[in-house]
Amino acid sequence: MRLDECAAVRLTGGMGKSSSRKRSVAVSAAGGDDETARGRLLSAATRLFCKNGINATGIDAIINEAGTAKTTLYKLFGSKTNLVHVVLETEGKQWRDWFIDASAQTKLARIFPALKDWFRQERFYGCPFINAVGEHDKDQKQLRAIAMRHKKVVLSYIEGLAGEMGAAEPTVLAHQLALLMDGAIVAAMVTRDPGVADTAGLVAGSLFGPSKLKKPKRAANAPAQLMAV
Repeated sequence: MRLDECAAVRLTGGMGKSSSRKRSVAVSAAGGDDETARGRLLSAATRLFCKNGINATGIDAIINEAGTAKTTLYKLFGSKTNLVHVVLETEGKQWRDWFIDASAQTKLARIFPALKDWFRQERFYGCPFINAVGEHDKDQKQLRAIAMRHKKVVLSYIEGLAGEMGAAEPTVLAHQLALLMDGAIVAAMVTRDPGVADTAGLVAGSLFGPSKLKKPKRAANAPAQLMAV
C-alpha cells in the first residue's frame, strides 16, 4: 500500500472525530509523502548523476525514475542546482561513513583493500566529486567548495590514522595517500579493473614502512638495549 493510500485509510477511519484531529492526520501524511518523495528523488538523482553525468541528466529523467511530479522536485529542492548540491553532500557523508567504518580496525593497511571492494561494485561510477568538478566550468566555485569540504574531512581522518601509527610526518603522508586514492579511483573508473587498488596499495606500503615512522626517543643515560622496540 502506498503512503497516499495509507493516508486515505486513516482519514476515512477518523470520520467521526474532531476536525482538528483530521487536520493533524492530513498534515502528518503530507509530511510523510514529502519525506518519501525526497528520498526517491535523491536516490534517482544520485544514480543518474553518477552513471550519466550531471549535465547529461535532465529533470524529466529524475522525476520519471523517482515517480514524482516535477512540482514536487521544485517544492523540495527549489532547483536542479540545489538538488546537485544535496546529492553531493549526502553521497559524501555516506561515503565517509563507509570509509571510516571499513578502515577502523586495520587502519591505513585497510584503505586500499576497502577501495577494491568498492571498485568491484556494479554501481561504481567513480568519485562523484571528481566527476562533478570535471564536467563543469572550472570556475564553478560552489561545486569545488563542496568537493574540498569532503576532501578535508577525509584528509583529516587519514592524518589521524597516520599519527596513531607513528608517522614522522602525518600531514605529508595523508596527502600522499589521498593522491594515491584519487588516482586509483579514476583508474578503476576508466579501466573497470578493481586490481588497480592492489597496485596503489603496494605503493602506499612503501610510504608507511618502518623507515617512515618516528624514532623513539632514548631516555638520558638509558642502556641502548632498554630502548629497543
